[in-house]
Amino acid sequence: MDLTQEAYGTWCGGRFMHYGEMLSEERYMDCIRLAYDTGFRTFVTADVYGNGRADDLLGQALAGYERDTYCLVGMVGHDFYEGQRKGNSGYPRFTDPELRGEDQYASYLQMACEKSLERCGTSHFDLVMLHNPDERGYTSDAVWNGMKALKDQGLTKMLGTAPGPANGFTLDNIHNMERFGEIIDWSMVILNPLEPWPVGLALKAYEKHGVRVLTRVVDYGGVFTDEFNADHQFKPGDHRTYRPAGWVGHGIEKMEKMRPIAQKHGLTMLQFAAIWNLSQPAVASVVPTFLQETGEGMRPIEEKISEFVPLPAVRLSEEEIEIVRQIGDNTGCMMLKGASKRHSISERADEWPMREELLEIGRRYGVGEEW
Repeated sequence: MDLTQEAYGTWCGGRFMHYGEMLSEERYMDCIRLAYDTGFRTFVTADVYGNGRADDLLGQALAGYERDTYCLVGMVGHDFYEGQRKGNSGYPRFTDPELRGEDQYASYLQMACEKSLERCGTSHFDLVMLHNPDERGYTSDAVWNGMKALKDQGLTKMLGTAPGPANGFTLDNIHNMERFGEIIDWSMVILNPLEPWPVGLALKAYEKHGVRVLTRVVDYGGVFTDEFNADHQFKPGDHRTYRPAGWVGHGIEKMEKMRPIAQKHGLTMLQFAAIWNLSQPAVASVVPTFLQETGEGMRPIEEKISEFVPLPAVRLSEEEIEIVRQIGDNTGCMMLKGASKRHSISERADEWPMREELLEIGRRYGVGEEW
């Protein structure tokens, strides 16, 4: 089964990412079942979430539904089997030279994929994505031969990339598509009306190479769920507290300028954000983050899940797309991850030095060289 335009991620519900309230396991699984019953037919999981527990709960929640009625997307790449967690950086990528050499990449990918499938209670994924690749993940023939082997072995029907966890990797992604595009079907990236940069720079490249885009953080940290005040306080430890001070109020101010377009099409603000994404070239699916927010008057997570699907069959005009992009323009608002002129050596798994072939890609696609 191919991905549907609405997808549901196992990071929803706050159990495996530090967002909002942590749902009990039973309520967490009830939300997955509610998502299915209200119309979601694509479910996205990652083996590293809860060291496999997200896979377990997703498999249990969907056990009562026929496997051919939903699309299952898995992500592998963080080695929590042999690697040691490094604080906020999480587990190392399986390509870390301290863990293994290139000759072991394929066997690791097969093992990780098979174990994830076992936890999910099924024999195959519809799509497997390489989760948060390091530089070797984007460029290594051994990695992508290993990914292709997963498809050849019948463990998945499609392949893709899931860059992150932060934003960036634009030039790395385009280079990855140019080298391995024949076997890459999907890429999951951050895009929403308040964060059109930098992913918007790569959309033409995705379209050119026939790589479809699944967009995450559609909700812009919850702002598009339309329940925050400008002074909303997140609980201590919530991952969103790392954003710059005032980001919620600033986001609401911009969102209000977009509201007339949403109202014109009869959309909630979260639906509007999703439709804006889906109106872009190459974007074919959206995966919002549904949370039980903390504080007085916050809407139940179940209500937000239920009202999202089915998305109305509308698309914004080119003029509307551009108006929204200009309102939400965030160019230069953050330090991007991936290849950068800031680095002369690679000290972290998500940052590495710029290479000339990437600058050439930037010139060719009109992305620029300020990276």
